[in-house]
Order: sequence, then structure tokens, then C-alpha cells
Amino acid sequence: MKHIVTVLSAFAIAVGLLGCISQPIAMTPQTVQRLHAQPPIRFLLTFDDGPSASGFYNPTVSVLDDLARNPVQSGIKAVFFVQTRATGAGGSERGRTIMHREHDEGHVLGFHTATPGHTNHRSLSPEELEQSLTAGSADIAAITGAAPTLVRPPFWNYDKRTFAAYQRHGMHVLLTDVSANDGKIWGYNFSLRRRSSMLRQLSEVRERIAAGELPAVDGAIPVVVTFHDLNRYTARHMQEYLQILLDSARGTGVATAAKPFYDDRAELQRAVMARTVSDSSQPVQLPGFWNWWWGGNSD
Repeated sequence: MKHIVTVLSAFAIAVGLLGCISQPIAMTPQTVQRLHAQPPIRFLLTFDDGPSASGFYNPTVSVLDDLARNPVQSGIKAVFFVQTRATGAGGSERGRTIMHREHDEGHVLGFHTATPGHTNHRSLSPEELEQSLTAGSADIAAITGAAPTLVRPPFWNYDKRTFAAYQRHGMHVLLTDVSANDGKIWGYNFSLRRRSSMLRQLSEVRERIAAGELPAVDGAIPVVVTFHDLNRYTARHMQEYLQILLDSARGTGVATAAKPFYDDRAELQRAVMARTVSDSSQPVQLPGFWNWWWGGNSD
């Protein structure tokens, strides 16, 4: 069963990466009018699967360097959903050192996995899931001094059982509004449609903003964006991605705040908590292929 879930999830990602990108949703006069009544947005950056344990051009280190220093906005803070026991990530000495750096530089550490691989939580038995959550929580607390309050289920997938387990551990589920679709599958780690993909996805988010579906925090609407810091292509193009997000906002008619990215951990945490899923039966909207693939998270 675990093997089947893993293969299907990998297939879903591969198809999502290779799929055609639709044109941005056309903006109507009604949408323009409704947007005027909404506050500007701020991009809330998140990264999955790291930190990288590589000793050669470490992509997580490169991402951290670019978030700290770039032409768009210095000192950007992000949420890193970490794999604390994966040998290629946080289960290594280098990975743990990088997690310390992430915390010390003002980023937020969230839980992703504490299994040897990128395992779908729904494929774990109740005992295995409990062990994973307990171990991952302890791993992160050893670095930050506090248990994690955020979890991103692998492949975005959860059900009532896993959601209840997250709640018992004080973890809140954070999904995403925009995905770079840069999860590395079978060696595919580049994006030829990164600009058109971001533009399309942000036009979909714009419609939700105009409809008043997204909450405002501290005078801005947090828009969650997901990357993978194990991906060297993402690391090499991180500064470009930051600019693409700003260009996509302008291209879709969405106003950004004076500081379009979060640069304060306390503000970041408040924004994150406002975007978490409060109930396992709550309807959720995932970007692109993922929404069709899971059809909402099932029981």
C-alpha cells in the first residue's frame, strides 16, 4: 500500500510539472472594483523537503543567502518545512547545522517528515505516525527551544485521522496558494514555464481575494507560495523567482504591500496562523493539478 501511494503521488507531481499551463484568468470590471476594497498582498514564502545535506553547492544554503541579500527586499523570512530524520536532509549533521542557521536568522521551522523518506502520512499506521510526529517535534524543539506549531503534510495530503494526530501535537496544517511545482521527481528539477505558471496561479488567487475569501493580517493579505529548497534549479533561480512573483502581481492587477515579502518572524508567524486549516472537513483550494488529484482531502 505504501509503495502504491508513493508511486501515485510521484506520478501526480510529474504530471503536474509537465502539464500545460492555462492562460491567466481575464480580469473583469467587477473584479477590479472588488480589488479596490481589499488590502494589498504580501508573499509568504515556504520551502519543503530540506534542509539539504549536500556538501556540493548546497541549495538550502544558497536559498538562505539569497533571501538575506537580493535586489528585491533584503532579510526575507520564510517557513521551512523540514525532514528531520531523512539522511539527505535534517537527519545529517550538515542538515541540523543548517536548521540551526534557519532558526538563528529568523525563519520558522515547520514539520514535514521524521521518516527516512518523503512518506505520505496517510500511509503510516497510527503507531508509526505518532512516532514520527513525536520524533519530529523533539528534533525541531532541540533547535528552536519549542515544539513546532506548523505542519505541511507530504503531497498536501491528509485525512481526519492524520489531522487529529497533528492537532494532538499542537500542529496546524498550512497548505499553499501558489506552487512553483519544483519538487524534484526522477531527476526532473527545472521549470520551463515558471513565469507563465506563476501568472496563471496568481490570477486564480486574485479571484479569491476579490471575493473576500482570504484574510488580512496586519493590513495585508498573506499569499502562501511554495518552493523546494532541495532543488538546485530553484536555488540557482531564487532571486529570479522573487522578481517573477512581483511581476506576476503587477500582471494580474494585484497590489503588493510596501514590503511585498515578510521580513519579521513575529509578523510571519501571525500571517501563517491566519492561513492554516482549522478543520479537517474544511474545503481547501490547492493550486492547479493538485486540487483535481486529491479532490479535497478525503476521510
